[in-house]
Amino acid sequence: MTTNSTSPTSSVIDLMPTGYHRRRVINRIILYTVMSLIAMIIVVPLLWMFSTSFKPKPQLFSKEIYWIPKTITLENYQKILDNPSTPIAKWFGNSVIVAVIHTGVVLAISTVAAYAYARLQFPGRKLIFGLLLATLFLPGVMFLVPNFTTITRMKLLDSFAGVLLPGFAAVFPVFFMRQFFESIPKELEEAAQIDGASTFQTFFKIVLPLSKPAIATLAIIEFLGSWNDFLWPILVLKNSQMLTLQPGLRTLQGAYTSEYGLMMAGAVIVAVPVLVFYVFLQRYIVQSVATTGLKG
Repeated sequence: MTTNSTSPTSSVIDLMPTGYHRRRVINRIILYTVMSLIAMIIVVPLLWMFSTSFKPKPQLFSKEIYWIPKTITLENYQKILDNPSTPIAKWFGNSVIVAVIHTGVVLAISTVAAYAYARLQFPGRKLIFGLLLATLFLPGVMFLVPNFTTITRMKLLDSFAGVLLPGFAAVFPVFFMRQFFESIPKELEEAAQIDGASTFQTFFKIVLPLSKPAIATLAIIEFLGSWNDFLWPILVLKNSQMLTLQPGLRTLQGAYTSEYGLMMAGAVIVAVPVLVFYVFLQRYIVQSVATTGLKG
């Protein structure tokens, strides 16, 4: 007795014209080629930066290109870390403090505010949210003068509080989290409320656990924004011991204009924490992108 092992899927594929398969293969080849080129544009400068940071000075100006240094040295890192005029370890610690506090506070504020705009009914909800969204169309430099004036009057210049305070009122995190909350089925919350859960219990025990992908993605965005911020810290911070990495490395560039090895070592010190932070949270990003903004 013989059995037909041909599946319905394979039968449908066999019926498709050969031209369809050819176009599909060509489209995939083009897509992968373009994606590979984009990846190379992003990755190659990072690899060159990392390689250059370990090169001795004679190899930096060699006519030959060495992706792997002939002689690996830590001299560039030693010069940066041992130079008292460039306390990069202090700047690194300042950046960590500012970025972690900024990320934590923004996540706390944005999740609560976004849930209110997504689920709670109160007078003027749509109008207020619309006005908040309108501020996203304004360039950030427009807020520098009023923010600086406010920080000056509050006597918060040359302090971490002065750097952090304006960032707590960011609108994009609220919009981002609201879109994700809108994609969560309301039936889950209604079922919890039928079982006697309050609004706070529903938020903390139902909504927040389901929002881990969006929260992780927003954490990366906010951490990167704070870590790479240059303009606002350099306006507020004047004491060299209070500087964060970005404005601090500017002084390094001015002091060692031709010392490309030192510049690349400083750039690696800036980039590595961000890459490590991304590696730990990357699995949440795809989940967030797949669901944020889709109202189910």
